[in-house]
Amino acid sequence: MPLNIREALRYLGVTGEPDDALLQQAQQLSAELTSRIIPHYSWRMLPLEHSGGQLTLAGRPLPGHSAARMLDDCHQCALLICTLGAAFDLWLRQMQARDMVRAALLDALGSAYVEAACDSATEEIAARFPDMYLTDRFSPGYGDLPLTLQPALLELAGARRIGLTCTPSLLLAPQKSVTALIGLAEQPQMARIRGCQHCRMNNTCTFRKAGTTCAI
Repeated sequence: MPLNIREALRYLGVTGEPDDALLQQAQQLSAELTSRIIPHYSWRMLPLEHSGGQLTLAGRPLPGHSAARMLDDCHQCALLICTLGAAFDLWLRQMQARDMVRAALLDALGSAYVEAACDSATEEIAARFPDMYLTDRFSPGYGDLPLTLQPALLELAGARRIGLTCTPSLLLAPQKSVTALIGLAEQPQMARIRGCQHCRMNNTCTFRKAGTTCAI
């Protein structure tokens, strides 16, 4: 499964064309990553209900306006979970003890890799339901969809089957992991996730501090 090396370098704050040495190092480490770590993902199709202004997923409330707006035309939703697994976390810790610069690059490549796995899962869902239109993929932390929803989503997804859990502080473990919702509708869906205002890192983003964004 290929990952976007340029995107990974942007996670590191690299703007413009990277120098040859950094690009070569990223390519070598990317090749090692993709040969050493296999992402695991699974997804479940679940019913959505809209009643009295309340949106529920398989009977679980989805609070806030963001999910309601994203899923307004949908009556079913794919719940996606994805992780690089504990092996990646161990490798990253080992590298942090030896070479922090290389570890930072591996961390960024890991982020790009798990996103590539989510993209692959999204393509699989689209192929399984060719007559349906998918919404953008979004996760707890998008807009006003709270992170407190993580434990319920993990339970619905049966996340322990792929070794995915949630810490008391609502961080996913292993760290390179994703939970996401993708609505399915009978008509084309607007691309709504555009711009920094929807991102939970809006106030801490290093791209914004540098006067740019993570948009490709």
